[in-house]
Amino acid sequence: MYTLLIVVHVIVSFILVGIVLLQQGKGADMGAVFGGSSQTLFGSSGGTTFLGKLTAVAAGVFMLTSLGLTYMASHRYKVSVVPDQPAATAPQQAPAPQPPADQPAGEQK
Repeated sequence: MYTLLIVVHVIVSFILVGIVLLQQGKGADMGAVFGGSSQTLFGSSGGTTFLGKLTAVAAGVFMLTSLGLTYMASHRYKVSVVPDQPAATAPQQAPAPQPPADQPAGEQK
């Protein structure tokens, strides 16, 4: 599910970039007044509303996938490497007595 949401998020982000690049800027209409032709795919005014609505839908899907990924990432790992409470320490045992260094281990006085 997490991988599918990442794939959808990446696809929607590319679509959103493409839609924004297809739109014409606000200053492009002034060029058409002085003899420039309006070469839009959907006519002189229809493309603005269609691309505007498509941008809003793509931005909404992008936002929802972003929120979904954030929620899933924050609840993905429920077990922490660092425990909340310190571990109980085992009682330490006294080390076994060692023979003196000058005597071999087999000889005892």
